[in-house]
Amino acid sequence: MVMSTESTANESRDLKVEVSPRDHVQGSPSAPVVLVEYGDYECPDCLNAWPIVQELQRTFGPKLAFVFRHYPQSSIHPHASAAAQAAEAAGAQGKFWEMHDLLFSHQHDLDSLDLTHLGLQLGLEVYRFQSALEDEKLARKVRDDFTGGQLSGVPGTPTFFLNGQRYRGRRDAESMGSEIRSMLTKA
Repeated sequence: MVMSTESTANESRDLKVEVSPRDHVQGSPSAPVVLVEYGDYECPDCLNAWPIVQELQRTFGPKLAFVFRHYPQSSIHPHASAAAQAAEAAGAQGKFWEMHDLLFSHQHDLDSLDLTHLGLQLGLEVYRFQSALEDEKLARKVRDDFTGGQLSGVPGTPTFFLNGQRYRGRRDAESMGSEIRSMLTKA
């Protein structure tokens, strides 16, 4: 999926790394609004944003695509990088979004949680999953997401972008939904 390039020469996009096939996308690739979140599975604010994103997805259905990019803040969340790697490892078996949800639903247990148990809970091939937890290619994907966030000026998590522009409003379903509706009327 490629984001719209209808911006003028004077208008710069806040999102420096466009959405591409290497991203994890929920929703229609041709959706008129693309919501990108830079998040951290150990961040309490990301946990609070998780049901808001789900509500937006239910509200806007095929008019909204959602992209999650890793932005583990390991200096304050010591398990965030491992959790991001677990999501990618599950993604290698087609279960990224299922692991994404499990990690958030077990956020308060990440320090004592054996990530392999989550993989088993999802029905993943356990040895392949364990190997992927150490896979440099998947670790690079997490680092690339983080670097893209830095290039885009992500100050912390969660940080949202709507159609390439950083969302600076309140992080609640009503405010974000209002912005999405406004974008849809202009489309």
